Amino acid sequence: MLIQLLRTQLRPYRTWLTLVVALQFLSTLAMLFLPHINAKIIDQGVARGDVGYIWSMGGVMLAVSLGQILCSVIAVWFSARTSMGFGRDVRRQVFHRVGSFSSREIAQFGAPSLITRGTNDVQQVQMLVLMGLTMLVSAPIMMAGGIIMAMREELGLSWLLAITVPALLVTVGFIISRMVPGFKVMQVRIDTVNRILREQVTGIRVVRAFVREPEEKARFAAANEDLTVVARSTGRWMGTMFPTVMLIMNVSIVGVYWFGGHRIDSGEMQIGSLTAFMSYLMQILMSVMMATFMLVQVPRAAVCAERISEVLDTDASVRPPVAPVTLEDPRGMVTFDGVGFAYPGAGDPVLTDISFTALPGQTTAFVGSTGAGKSTLVDLVPRLYDATAGAVRVDGVDVRDLDPEALWSLIGIVPQKSFLFSGTVRSNLQVGKGDATDEEMWAALRVAQGEDFVRALPEGLDAPVAQGGSNFSGGQRQRLAIARALVRKPKIVVFDDSFSALDVATDARLRRALPEVTSESTVLLVAQRVSSILDADQIVVLDDGRIVGVGTHHSLLEECPTYQEIVRSQLTEEEVA
Repeated sequence: MLIQLLRTQLRPYRTWLTLVVALQFLSTLAMLFLPHINAKIIDQGVARGDVGYIWSMGGVMLAVSLGQILCSVIAVWFSARTSMGFGRDVRRQVFHRVGSFSSREIAQFGAPSLITRGTNDVQQVQMLVLMGLTMLVSAPIMMAGGIIMAMREELGLSWLLAITVPALLVTVGFIISRMVPGFKVMQVRIDTVNRILREQVTGIRVVRAFVREPEEKARFAAANEDLTVVARSTGRWMGTMFPTVMLIMNVSIVGVYWFGGHRIDSGEMQIGSLTAFMSYLMQILMSVMMATFMLVQVPRAAVCAERISEVLDTDASVRPPVAPVTLEDPRGMVTFDGVGFAYPGAGDPVLTDISFTALPGQTTAFVGSTGAGKSTLVDLVPRLYDATAGAVRVDGVDVRDLDPEALWSLIGIVPQKSFLFSGTVRSNLQVGKGDATDEEMWAALRVAQGEDFVRALPEGLDAPVAQGGSNFSGGQRQRLAIARALVRKPKIVVFDDSFSALDVATDARLRRALPEVTSESTVLLVAQRVSSILDADQIVVLDDGRIVGVGTHHSLLEECPTYQEIVRSQLTEEEVA
C-alpha cells in the first residue's frame, strides 16, 4: 500500500524527484572524495613540508566542500517542497473522497477515524517522503562508496567492515521487526482516544447533567493508558536502537585505532590512510544510521498509508450517473414507486414497498412511531442513501439518473439535528444560497421566526456563530437552519422533525408563514407532534417501515387505527374533534 500510494501521488513531482536524486548523488560523491583529498594533504604535503601542495590541494578540498554544501541545500529545498506538496495533495484527496461518501460510508469508518486518517496519518507518510528524499538516496551511495574507498585506502583493515556493517544491519533489523506490530496497534488506539475525547466534548452537557464526570474520566484514562502502554513499548525499542548503533560505532572506532596503530608502527600503513579509513568508516556507519532513521519511519508510515488507501479506495455507495439527466423546467414533484431500503448487513429492511406522490404546492407529512423509518424515507430524496428496491423519482426521473448538482440545487433540507458552521449568521445563511442578498436573508429569517432574535444581536447578520452554533439555544439554531433552507427558495423542502425545539406558539406562527415561500414547492415534513401536521394536504402514516395509511387528518381519523392511536396519545378529545 505504501509503495502504491507513493508511486501514485508522487507522479506529478517526477521532475523534482529526478533533480533531488541527481543533487544528492553529486553531494554524496563529494563527501566520499573529501577524506581521500585530506589523506593526500597529510601524507604528501604535511609529511614533506610542501606548503604549495597543501595550499593547492586545500583549495581543491574547499571547492569540493562548497559544491557539496550547495548541492545539499538545493536538494533539501526541493525535498521539502515535494513532501509538502505530497501532503497537501493527499489531504485534499482524502477530504474530497470523504465529502463524496454517503452516510453509510461515514458510519462505516467513523468520524474520529476519518479525522485521524486525514491529519495524523497523512503527516506520518509526508515525513517519510521528506526523510526518504534527504536520506534514502545518499545513504546507499555513501555506504557502497565508503566501502569501496575504504578498501582502496587500506585493504588490511577491510575485515573490520565485514564484521561491523553486518552486525549493525542485523541489530537494526531485529529492533525494527519488534516495532512494527506496535505501530499498527498505536494507530487504532489513537482512533479510540480521539473517539472518546470527541464524545466527551460534544456530549459535555449530558455528562454533567448525569454527573458522569468520574466515569468518563475513567473511560478516557483507560483508553489513554492502553495507548500509553503500546507507545511505551514501542518507544523502548526505538530508544534501544540508537545506543546500540552508537555502541557498535564506538567499538569499531576503537578497533580501527588499535589495529591501525599497529600497522603504522610496523610501517605497513601511513597516518593519512588511517585518517581516511576512519572517515570512511564513520561515513559507512552514518549511512547505516541514516537508513535507521528511515526504517523507523517506514513501519508506521506503512500502517498510515494502508489506512489512507482504505479511504481513497472506498467507493461511495451513492454514485453519480454515467449519463446524468438535467431537468429542463423542474417542478419538484416527488414520487416513491415501490421503494424499499435495507442497511448493509441488516436482517430486515427499514422500508418496504413505499409508494405515494408528493405534489408541488402541497405539504406531505410523515408520522409514525419511533423507528418507523420516517427520516430514512426523506433521506432517499436527496440521495443521502440510495433505495435498495424500487425508485424515487423527481418530476418522473429516477433520482439516480439525475445530475447530482442539479438534484441538490432543487432541495432545501432542514436536518433532524440542527447544525451551524462556525462563522457568522450571514455565512451560515449563505450556505443555502451563496449570493443571497440581505433582503433575501431577512425574508427567510422572518418566515423562520428568527428575525427578532437576530435583529436583537449587536452585529445583526454579522453576529458570530461558534462551532456547531453552541452560542445559540436549540430553538434559535433550529430557526437559523430553517432560514438557511428557505433562503434558496427550493422546489423541494425537507423538514426532518425540524420543529421539535420550537414552542407551540412559534411553531404555529412558522407554519402560517411557510406558504409565503413554499406555495409552489413540494414540502416533505417529518413530525412527531400531530398538531404540526393537522393542515397537511397529505399525511403518510408509517408503521414498521410500511405505509398503513395515506390521506388527510380527518380521513385518517376515520380509516387508520394507527393514526387514531397516535392522535389519542397526543391530543384531547376536544382537539381531535
